[in-house]
Amino acid sequence: MLKVRQAIGISLGSIASAKLRSGLTTLGIIIGIAAVVANVSLGESFNVFFEEEINAQGSNFIIIYSQEPNLFYNNELQIIKKTPGISGVSPIKQQLGVVTSFSQKKNIDIAGVTGDYEDTANIIMESGSFISDQDAFSAAIGSKVANEKFDRNISTRSSIDITLRLEGGRKVTRKFKVKGIIKSPATSFVGGGIDRDVSIFIPVSTINQMLEEDDFSAFFAMSDNIEKVVEVSDEVDKRLARNFGVSSRDINDEDAKPYRIFNQADVLEQTNQLADTLRNFLVAVALISLLVGSIGIMNIMLVTVTERTREIGIMKALGFSSTDILLLFLIESIIISLFGGLLGVGVGVGGAYAATNLLNLPFLYSPYIFVAGLIVAIVVGVAAGVYPASKAAKLVPVDALRHE
Repeated sequence: MLKVRQAIGISLGSIASAKLRSGLTTLGIIIGIAAVVANVSLGESFNVFFEEEINAQGSNFIIIYSQEPNLFYNNELQIIKKTPGISGVSPIKQQLGVVTSFSQKKNIDIAGVTGDYEDTANIIMESGSFISDQDAFSAAIGSKVANEKFDRNISTRSSIDITLRLEGGRKVTRKFKVKGIIKSPATSFVGGGIDRDVSIFIPVSTINQMLEEDDFSAFFAMSDNIEKVVEVSDEVDKRLARNFGVSSRDINDEDAKPYRIFNQADVLEQTNQLADTLRNFLVAVALISLLVGSIGIMNIMLVTVTERTREIGIMKALGFSSTDILLLFLIESIIISLFGGLLGVGVGVGGAYAATNLLNLPFLYSPYIFVAGLIVAIVVGVAAGVYPASKAAKLVPVDALRHE
């Protein structure tokens, strides 16, 4: 019986005798395995990227926003504040305003919040400090507002004029002192509907005073424990629903409530689903390349069987069994695929590293990808080599020896 070591030696000799053909066949597997490895790695990178994006926006956040005007007031704020598990909450009131700095006017989003917003939304200051509940006409401005919106940069202790439009077309203007510049976030995800980079934050009491109103458009709250953020969010939902007369049986019906509520876990679940869908799509595309590569191996092995028909006849005449012939050609197919798999894993990891750097994503490479790549290569080699090897094993020695 032919030993595995002998079969490997004969197979390597056969591959070496047709270097160009073997190299081109291997290329198909290299591309297929590389595509699978790179796309799996990219899928994991997107997953971590989305998670970092969400986490950067707040600490265990819960966002509640109204779907009707004049819905949220101080009563709803107190309901949320008194919910067990809530460690901080800031009401939000937004309006587009006209900001004047050094006689230059720009339309900029004005967000009224409280001092709690700094912690709940993970605000990091570039300079100065965020507004507090004791402030009246102080403002914290986004980095782009300070450094890009106007011809002259705005610094802390500078003064700006903010003009808001009231109902009936009236306008009100107040002068604000810039208390701090908010550091530009490393994430592009907009938490609570506020893009902190291009917004100006002022006390919510001040914006309501200017608008002659006393309602809020949303709340940005924080759970004291990330593991209980869903539980706390559900409790806030129940209390608000009861407050607005929504029955307990309709609490899960979003159309029955005049507000919407979602939390960090909800957003992470959605982004993880998006990342998984993207990864599965990329892997599916890569598997097509792998299928093409396996067909290439099968094709070249069939050609090899045809070319070596007479050699097979001689081997059988010398006493080699059909099992020996089957093993010989199967090992040759596996060697071609395995060699392509090794190179493919290397190319795939390198491609994933280049792509993540280009897209500013975290680079992730798990050892299991290397093992999985080799296993896939072996499976492809076996699958592609079974039929040609079986065909070679079934050749009748006399007919094989007559083959020219």
